[in-house]
This record gives sequence, C-alpha cells and structure tokens, in this order.
Amino acid sequence: MSTTRRRFLESAAANAAALAVFPGSLLAEMPASPATGASAEWDLSWTEKITGKHKAVFDIVETENGVGVLRAAFWGNQYIDVMKAAPADLSPILVLRHNAIILAMNQAFWDKYNIGPLKEVKHPMTDEPTKKNPALLDVGDGVPSTVASMALNKQLSRGAIVLACNLAFERCVSTVKRAGRLSDEAARAQAISYLVPGVILQPSGVFAVIRAQEAGAAYIKAS
Repeated sequence: MSTTRRRFLESAAANAAALAVFPGSLLAEMPASPATGASAEWDLSWTEKITGKHKAVFDIVETENGVGVLRAAFWGNQYIDVMKAAPADLSPILVLRHNAIILAMNQAFWDKYNIGPLKEVKHPMTDEPTKKNPALLDVGDGVPSTVASMALNKQLSRGAIVLACNLAFERCVSTVKRAGRLSDEAARAQAISYLVPGVILQPSGVFAVIRAQEAGAAYIKAS
C-alpha cells in the first residue's frame, strides 16, 4: 500500500471516529447553509454587560416546563435575600439550547405551530398540558405574581442576558419553512421575528456557555 493511500485511509478513519462521538440529534442540528453557521456575524457585546459582583450562567437544555428559566430568578432572589446583594450586583446569563430552544420563541410561534401539544409541555404549577410557553406565563395564565415576575421577558427587562443556540434554532427555522413552504432565507427571517425580544442568537449554546464562563460567570446546569 502506498504512503499516500495509507494516510488517506488513516485520515478517513480518524474523521469517522470523531463523528461517532457526536449524538445524531446534534449532527442533525448543524446548519446546512454557511450563512447561518460559522461565517455569520454574531453579537458578542453581551459579555460587556456582565458587570455584577455575582455572575452565573444557567445552562438550560430541556424545556422542563420552564423551570430552568425560573431557577435563574430564584438565584437572584436568594442572593438579594441572603447575601444582601443589590440587583445591580447580579449578572444572570441564561442560555437556551437543545430542546429548550422553544422557550426562546414567543407565544405567536407556539400558537401557530401548536408547540405545546406537539412537545407535550405542561403548566409548571398544575402539571396539566398547556399550549402556552411556560417561560412567558403571567398572572392571567394561572401563576402567582411572584412566579409571573420570573418570566423570561420580565427577567430580560431587569437586565438578564438571554442567549439562544443557533444550531437548535435551525429546527425552529425548519418548522417555519415546512409549514409555509418558504425559502431558507424567508423562513429564517420569519423565525427570527418570533424570538422573544431581547434574546440574542449565538453560534451554539455550548459557545455561549463557555464564553460566559470566560467572562467570569459561575456555571450551573439549570435543566
């Protein structure tokens, strides 16, 4: 066997072994278009807003009826209560990735694409099936005011940083594309319009989590 052929086969074997360690679901999330992948320009200015004395990044991987989002608010309330921290002393970063990406989408998206029943989402207080995004529930949706104040949009209004995984977001783009028979570009633009205002897309959730840690945030797996 020639040296060139041997090197080719060794390289192919190494690449196959590397792919074997990735779950199929992750490979399925890889964007097909370079325009939505590595070559896109990403907003990384959020790292400049991590200025609090206490910094934590909440890695939210599963929908878990919105509980991962609530955990970030619990942390903030407990630090204010126990550590006597001022709100300005806190820098929470929420990363919505993998199955939790649907929490980053507004109620219009949930309604149009029947997300609640499709994903078998349940109300965090009653454990009953719900059509509502559990991360956006308000008092009128059957949650007490204390829980309503922990909703994703309410945390954003208080300065929380919320990041979303672009790889997982591609599944939302695909949903829009199939339903509307749209082009890739039109589907992505429409899907982006459904993001909860203030949520920032990142190349991947893993990228966002590690970048937040590099900026000094403590890590917690929130769901």
